[in-house]
Amino acid sequence: MAFDIDGVMTDGRLYFSPDGDEMKTFFSRDGLGLKMLARSGVKLAIITGRDSPIVARRAENLGIDLVFQGIEDKRGAMARLLESERLDFSQAGYMGDDVVDLGVMVACGFSATVPDCHGTVRQVADYVARAPAGAGAVREVCELLLQAQGNWDQALAVYRS
Repeated sequence: MAFDIDGVMTDGRLYFSPDGDEMKTFFSRDGLGLKMLARSGVKLAIITGRDSPIVARRAENLGIDLVFQGIEDKRGAMARLLESERLDFSQAGYMGDDVVDLGVMVACGFSATVPDCHGTVRQVADYVARAPAGAGAVREVCELLLQAQGNWDQALAVYRS
């Protein structure tokens, strides 16, 4: 399962300090959802059009080692990733929010988006989260996948003991 960053894992706004440093905010519950999904055996990836050291750091914090930044052709990046993992598009999912995500979303077996996505993205998405981008949408999709795979109770067991 691969995710876009801006507008999916973040609220989509670009924040800059007075010195020009880029800043992003991430939602901790989204992060926990990603960790739970990874523990269930789902490989996670980030494919994003922007290039930011903040994204690399967030991915490292979450244990995501498949990180592709500065990508214009997201479908092509996903194809190369899937080939290296010996998977095909029918076995993969992607969560995006804008027209640059359409190619990979249409190709994947599962696609998700956020409530304030571009209208064309909404038309192709298999699932539209109720929670907003950067504030629970990723967690919602992670839980949906865990439940669909029958792994939700197992994912919770870690925290119940």
